[in-house]
Parts: sequence; structure tokens; C-alpha cells
Amino acid sequence: MPDLSLESALSGVIAGIDEVGRGPLAGPVVAAAVIIDPATLPDELARQLDDSKKLSARKREHLAALVQTHCRFAIAQASVGEIDRINILQATFLAMRRALDGLGLAIDHALVDGNRAPFLGCQVHCVIGGDGKSLSIAAASVIAKVHRDQLMAQLDLIHPGYGWSRNAGYGTKAHLEALHRLGPTEHHRNSFAPVAQLKLL
Repeated sequence: MPDLSLESALSGVIAGIDEVGRGPLAGPVVAAAVIIDPATLPDELARQLDDSKKLSARKREHLAALVQTHCRFAIAQASVGEIDRINILQATFLAMRRALDGLGLAIDHALVDGNRAPFLGCQVHCVIGGDGKSLSIAAASVIAKVHRDQLMAQLDLIHPGYGWSRNAGYGTKAHLEALHRLGPTEHHRNSFAPVAQLKLL
């Protein structure tokens, strides 16, 4: 379970950063940055926050609301157009920078989930499996996931048939079948192989 031991080993203002949506065929990549103040952290969050993938959708939504009430946070994204133009890794880093900037504070240290360090204008510490180790990264993973899932559910209402409210834009069998049947939308990533191959047909 994540805790604040990584944060406690550092001094100054520390933000945890995570992203969601690197792999889908459709929709933006979303990043979140969270600063946790141990003095105001509710016990429920300290006990129950975890890697968003290990939590049910209902639990994520409940914890996301608590994070947004009790922590300083920012959520940002990079668009499909940006993903296609600069590639998914650089678009992910862009979303992370935007999230960090959205906090409105000078950050001394950023704890970033993964093994690739974006340039953020502060000390960056990559933490492999960080959403299972750092409480602030776990908080970021939860609010980013909830935000993106809600966004994809809204887009599903505009573009029904692809199952985005269920698959969040990932390349499930149903999504791929719909791509071939309906064709890509403006929310699909043209630089991703299953979409690019359709464009060549």
C-alpha cells in the first residue's frame, strides 16, 4: 500500500504526478498532480488510497472526491492532435507539465510514476510502480483516471457505437470492430496503428 515515506524523505513542496490514457486509440492523455499535506490528510484517504487500477470505479470516484476536497491538485491533458503531432510520450510529458503548472505553486520535488523523467522545472524523481508506493502519486492516479473515464463517457454520448463509456478508448475487440464498421472519429489517434491502417484503406 502507498504511504508518505517517499515524500517524507524530501524537503520543500512535493507533488505526486501520474497519467492515464497512454494506450487508448481515442481520447486525450490526462495527467494529474497532487500535493498532500499530512496535517490535513483524512485517515480514510491514508488508509484506502491505492493504485487506481486496483480500485473499483465506485471506490475511485469516492476517493477522487476526497482528494479534491482535502488536497491541492490540478488535472491537465494533451489533445489527440498533440499526441499525433509530437508522439504519445512527449504528449504525456506535456500533460504532466500542464498539471504541475496548474498547481499554482513553486514545486521543489516531483514524484513521477514510471521510469522516464519529463522536464518539469524542478527535481524529478521517477518511481517505478509509484502509484503503489507514494500516496501523492496514488492520489494523482485516482483523480486522473476518474477524470478521463468521465470525459470518455461524455464523448460516448456524442459518438455512440465505440463503447467508450466501457473501454475508455482502449482497443478492445468491440472498439476495433466499431472502428472498421463506423470509421474513425476526430477523437481517434491517427498516429496509432489500428487507426492509421484504416486511413490507408
